[in-house]
Amino acid sequence: MNTPVVFLKSAKEDLKELKNYLVKNFGKDAWLISYNKIKESISAIQTFPLRGSIPEELENLNLTAYRQVISGMNRIIYQIRQDTVYIHIICDTRKSMESLLAKRLLGTIN
Repeated sequence: MNTPVVFLKSAKEDLKELKNYLVKNFGKDAWLISYNKIKESISAIQTFPLRGSIPEELENLNLTAYRQVISGMNRIIYQIRQDTVYIHIICDTRKSMESLLAKRLLGTIN
């Protein structure tokens, strides 16, 4: 049985930013490859939502309700609530999670 998946506004914005970055710097083919890997990972999360690990940066903050899967060069951060998966963040694995969280939670701009 597939678990419903909801992309939060922040995750939708992440996808737009990722697309713009990849198309601009590496071309449309690089974006399509990355996007297909993300779709495959989301499909796997739908089928097995508990398969992801707890991100270390969030575990250190006692935010253990969040999980992640690595999809190519990207991290997908999600939360399972009441039999629904909520996608919070889609970002490059090389991006600092602490900086990203500060930007999201505190409204700071990098």
